[in-house]
Amino acid sequence: MKLFLDANILVSVLNKEYPVFTYSSRILSLADNKKFEIFTSPICLAIAFYFAEKKSGNAIAKRKIEILANKLSIAESNQLTVRKATKNKQIHDFEDGLEYYSAVQSNCKCIITEDQNDFYFSEIEVLNSKDFLVKYVM
Repeated sequence: MKLFLDANILVSVLNKEYPVFTYSSRILSLADNKKFEIFTSPICLAIAFYFAEKKSGNAIAKRKIEILANKLSIAESNQLTVRKATKNKQIHDFEDGLEYYSAVQSNCKCIITEDQNDFYFSEIEVLNSKDFLVKYVM
């Protein structure tokens, strides 16, 4: 199953933000499970880096992002994703539109985010980290 991780999931892991860390870190560990392919986007990594750098400094944040980038598949954000995000009248937050179409373009079946309402327009499943684990892993 292909999964897309929103930036807030990455931030919760990098900055050990409880209580979400309990669930989000477990989802990241699924990258080692052959049943799952975990995607994120360059934009999500940039957002995660920004918050990790604020907490841990530049050098540590870069190491953390490097580890993530080696573990996860990186979904493309390209001209097609930009066009789709701008043309979809339902999308009010451009960044969420880019993430959504990156997930769709990578054939992800689920977006995992702690802000499910951000993807109100989604035609693919959107779950928070705890609900995903309950539904698909436990």
